[in-house]
Amino acid sequence: MKEKLDDELIELISFVQMSSYREKILFALMDKLRTPSKISKSTNIKMSHISTILKELSDKNLIKCLNPQKRQGRLYTTTDKGKKVLKYIE
Repeated sequence: MKEKLDDELIELISFVQMSSYREKILFALMDKLRTPSKISKSTNIKMSHISTILKELSDKNLIKCLNPQKRQGRLYTTTDKGKKVLKYIE
């Protein structure tokens, strides 16, 4: 059973659903570790858009970079908050 929606969760669900790119990228990262290039290939979203969307999702604490010190080969995954949002938009 789904938990009660609080205002923050409602706001985050709305934020993700306002952009098909945000939604696609969040789904692409669901329970996976992926680099931006793998995300681009699996979602058919151009790399120029990927970095912008990753930053937006990261700023909202929906995803996290596991190795931010690397310049190339950064790995991203969903946070617990990101997984909660995904439950409501599946």
